[in-house]
Amino acid sequence: MRAYLTYLSKRLVQFAVVVFVGINITYLVTHMTPINPVEQSISAATAYGATSPEAIEMMRQSLRQLYGLEGSPWEQYVSFWKRVLVGDFGPSLSAFPTPVSQLILRALPWTVGLLLVSTLLTWILGNLLGGLAGYYRNSRILKAFGVLSMGLHPIPYYVVAFVLLIVFGFLWPVLPISGGATMASDRSNTPAFALDVAIHSILPVLSLMAVGIGGWFMGMRSLVSNIVTEDYVVYAELAGVKRSKILQSYVMRNALGPQVTGLALQLGAIFNGAIITEQVFGYPGVGSLLISAVHAGDYSLVLGITTVSIVAVSATVLLIDLLYPLIDPRVEAR
Repeated sequence: MRAYLTYLSKRLVQFAVVVFVGINITYLVTHMTPINPVEQSISAATAYGATSPEAIEMMRQSLRQLYGLEGSPWEQYVSFWKRVLVGDFGPSLSAFPTPVSQLILRALPWTVGLLLVSTLLTWILGNLLGGLAGYYRNSRILKAFGVLSMGLHPIPYYVVAFVLLIVFGFLWPVLPISGGATMASDRSNTPAFALDVAIHSILPVLSLMAVGIGGWFMGMRSLVSNIVTEDYVVYAELAGVKRSKILQSYVMRNALGPQVTGLALQLGAIFNGAIITEQVFGYPGVGSLLISAVHAGDYSLVLGITTVSIVAVSATVLLIDLLYPLIDPRVEAR
C-alpha cells in the first residue's frame, strides 16, 4: 500500500507540472499575438456611429478590466491564474459579452457526444476484427477487410469526410450534411430530438471511423499474432479447449492491455475536437468554435478551449497511470 501511495504522489506531481507548463505556454503564445482584444472590441462598437473620447476611454478601462489586462505583466499573469482556478476565462471577444466558459459548455456536449461514439465504435470494431484476423489467419473475409482498412488508414479523415459529403449529400442525398440537428427542432421532445441528432451525426461518425478503425485493427492483429505462438495458447489447443474459449479468455484478454491504454489516451483527446470534420459538416462542437475564435482573434476563447483540453488530456493520462497497476498485476507501482 505504501508503494502505491508513493506512486500516486509522484503521478499527481507530474500531472500538476504538465498542466502548469501547458497552460503557461498557451498563455504566453496567446499574449504574444499582435491582436489587442480591447481595441478590437472598441473598433467594433464604434464602427457604426460617432462616440465621444470620454466614452471610448471609459469603455477601454472597463474592457481592460474584463479581459484581465490591467496592471503590470506580472499582475496580469496572477489575475489570469486566479480566473483559471475558478473556471473564469473572461468574456468572449467574438460573442461579447458572453463568457468564454458558457460558450465552451455549450459546444462541449456536441464534441464529446460525436467523438465518444465514434471512438468507442472504432475501438470495439477494430479490436474485435483485428483479434479475429490475428487468430483466424486464413479467413479471406478478414484478409480483405485488413487490406481495406490499411488502404484507408493513411488517408486524412477530412478527405473521407468530403467524399462522404459528396456521395450522401449530392449524388445520393439521403443524409443531412450540415449542422448537429434540424433548425428550429423541438428540443422538448427528447426522443425525436435525440433521433434527429443521431441522424445528423452519421456522416461525421463514419468519416472518423473509416480512417481510425485501421489503426486498431492492425495493432490488435499484430498483438494476437504474437500471443497465439505462446506456450499456454499452444498447450490449450493441444488439450482440446474450444477455439472460441481460447480466443476469448487466453488471447484477446491478454492483448487488450495496450489497446485499453490507447483508448484512454484517445478519449482524453476528444476534448480537442475533430476540428476539420466539424468544419466540413458544420457541426456545432469545440472544433468549430476554436476555428471561429482563431479567425476572430478571440484569444480569450482560444485560451479557454486550449486550457480545457490540456486539463482533460492530462487527467485522462493520470487516470490511466493510477488504474493500470490495479488492472494488470505485472505492472509495478513505483
